[in-house]
Amino acid sequence: MRRRIFSAAATTVVLGLLIPLAGCGGPGGSADDDGTLRLVAAEYGDTSTNSSKDFWDKVTDDFTASNPGIKVQVEILPWADIDREVSRMVKAGNAPDMALMGGYSDFAAQGKLYSAPELLSVSAEANFLQPLADAGSVRNTLYGLPFVASSRLLFYNEKLLTDAGVIPKDSKNGWQPKTWLDLKAAAVALKAKGVKTPFALPLGPEEAHAEAMIWELSNGGGYADNSGNYSLASEQNIMTFKWIKQHLVAPGLLGPTPPSQLNRADAFAAFANGEVGMLNGYPQLAHEARNKGIKVGAVAMPVSDTLNTGQAPPNVGVADWMMAFKQNGHRDEIGKFLDFVYRDKNLSDFAGRYHLLPSTVSASRTMAGSSGMDENDQQFLNALRGAQLYPVNDPSWVIISDTIKRNIGRAVDPSGDPKAVLEEIAAKANEAKKAAR
Repeated sequence: MRRRIFSAAATTVVLGLLIPLAGCGGPGGSADDDGTLRLVAAEYGDTSTNSSKDFWDKVTDDFTASNPGIKVQVEILPWADIDREVSRMVKAGNAPDMALMGGYSDFAAQGKLYSAPELLSVSAEANFLQPLADAGSVRNTLYGLPFVASSRLLFYNEKLLTDAGVIPKDSKNGWQPKTWLDLKAAAVALKAKGVKTPFALPLGPEEAHAEAMIWELSNGGGYADNSGNYSLASEQNIMTFKWIKQHLVAPGLLGPTPPSQLNRADAFAAFANGEVGMLNGYPQLAHEARNKGIKVGAVAMPVSDTLNTGQAPPNVGVADWMMAFKQNGHRDEIGKFLDFVYRDKNLSDFAGRYHLLPSTVSASRTMAGSSGMDENDQQFLNALRGAQLYPVNDPSWVIISDTIKRNIGRAVDPSGDPKAVLEEIAAKANEAKKAAR
């Protein structure tokens, strides 16, 4: 979700699904200072029938009906373009009043954003789920307002694992792997049964940083240490990729496409078509696969066999961020609009459309108690509560995540050296961090 939450939006919207709301100008177009707010928002839909336009049409109409003096223009941009376009607007001195996108910390570091205390009531600020609030804060001040989120779990095709003998035919408990060796044993059984891709490991440039972090956390590693310093080439991380290379790549358990060339969208499509035994995924994929008749199981990622811990490592969580720019001085109007958008009904409606998770405690409870969240979505919400997110509050993360995405797959290539690749990434990360100071 690329760090994106919703892969289809991130990949198919570039086919031309660019749908500004009525009355919006092109990218960078400004509204007259007549009480009109400008919001630039990412497109979460993958077709014209499920475009985010419908949501924003209704929300802005309802808001203006309750606040006649304030209009809101919403410009919807593809995920592939929004980070670049908003940055361009800000540099040109034409910042929108608000933006909903994948990162915020570079703007916060430049002093361009209002903080949450300047916009929201104390109770509204305290309503965000804690892991999301932590990730949205810079020096203990919230600048990135989490909007929707997701977590990752290990998916498996129940039929394929049952046919391979991994799951007993009369089992009612599904598959409950505890360690990486359990995962490897299942992959070996799937391969013996003729499954094309026993385990899909997308370490291609689309979203390799997500897959890498899942594995690193399950071995006690990760991108940063307890002090918040990058630890990309830690001993645990190097061991993680050595294990993957030795136990999954070398025996041919990852399918015909090398991990460094496999993108998430392709892996997800293959799983939804019944061609993949196991992979790490999020709620939307589970719904897509089930709609195609695939019986999907979902469990926490198993841990390495050497990990000695009294508690399970955190799951990976991801979120997208609403931010408010100071440039136009519309603090009061922005605050009123955000208060409206973050009402439980609106947030739950948006999350439900795309099988995502709302970012607030109250909306999560509302959604869990309604038909908007099924049992499977609840499993992801439970995982999110204890999840670890990317270090998005570091201004250098945008550059560092791109470096990880484009290079980490080489660590498990047949000719790759995990230690050398991770140390190379770490050196580039240190350079980016120094440049961002």
